[in-house]
Amino acid sequence: MSIINDLKEIITPYVDDKTALENISENTDFLTDLKINSANLVDIVLDIEEKFGITIDDASMNKMLTVKATIAVIEEKLAENAG
Repeated sequence: MSIINDLKEIITPYVDDKTALENISENTDFLTDLKINSANLVDIVLDIEEKFGITIDDASMNKMLTVKATIAVIEEKLAENAG
């Protein structure tokens, strides 16, 4: 399963616009496209940490506004853990 599918599963409970969710891509912005508020973004980051067994610092969390940026952070943290 790809990271984007895992992400979609994680963010589904926080998205009211299911059409936007179905059209999710690397360019999807959590705040503007999916209308996720900043409090829910924190919940999503916590869910991502739990799902992937990683720790996301504040600097990384601040980058996680699009699907592409979030995948990059997840891959970076997974690589750090593997090393």
